[in-house]
Amino acid sequence: MFGTDEWVTISSLATAAGTLVLAVATFASVRSANHAARVAERSFRLALRPVLAPSRLEDPEERIMFGDRHWVVVPGGQASVEVVEGVVYLAMQVRNVGNGIAVIEAWQPYPGLRLGLEEPVGPQGFRAQTRSLWIPPGDVGFWQGALRDDAGGLRHEIVGAVEAGELGVDLVYRDHDGGQRTISRFSLVRDADGQRWWTSMTLHRSYEEDPADLFAEPGAT
Repeated sequence: MFGTDEWVTISSLATAAGTLVLAVATFASVRSANHAARVAERSFRLALRPVLAPSRLEDPEERIMFGDRHWVVVPGGQASVEVVEGVVYLAMQVRNVGNGIAVIEAWQPYPGLRLGLEEPVGPQGFRAQTRSLWIPPGDVGFWQGALRDDAGGLRHEIVGAVEAGELGVDLVYRDHDGGQRTISRFSLVRDADGQRWWTSMTLHRSYEEDPADLFAEPGAT
C-alpha cells in the first residue's frame, strides 16, 4: 500500500503527464491549423495571381491610341516601335496566362537585350503609367508607353536601340486586389526585313513588398 506522500507524488505525476499530453495535442492542433491556413492563403493568392506573357500570333490585332492622339496597330505576338518627331512610341500585345486580373502600373525601357539572370532595377526605379492597364485572366490586352522627355539621356539611348533593332521593357503589375506585385521582362526584336517587331519574355520576378508611391514620373501615353 502507498502512503499519503506517495499518493500525492503519484497524483502530481499523473497531473503533469496529463498536462503534457494536452499541451502536445494542443501544439499539434495549432500547427495543423496554421498549416491549413497557409495552404488556404496560398490557394487564395494563386487564384488572384496574374502572369503576363507575349500574345499568340493568331490573336486579333489591337488598335491603340496614345494621349496625343497618335494611333498604332499591333498584331498578335508583336510590338509597335516608332520614333515620330522625337517621341518614342512603344506598344505591344500581352496575354495574361495567370488566374487573376493583371493591372500594369509601371514600366522601364532599356536599350539592347538583357538576359533573364540580370535583375531588374527594382519597382521604385520604374516610370509610372499615367493610367493603369487591366488585362483579364486568360485574355489578351496591351501595354503602351511613350518617351517624350530625355531625362538622364534615356530617350536618346532608346532611339539608338530602335535603330539597332533590339530593346527591352520591364513591366510592373499586380493583381486587382493590389497585391502580388510582379516584374516581367519583355524583349522586342525587329525582324530581318525591318517590318515587324517580335516579342518574347526573358524574366519573371514576384515582389511581396508594396512599392506604391515609389515610381518615377508618369510616362505612359
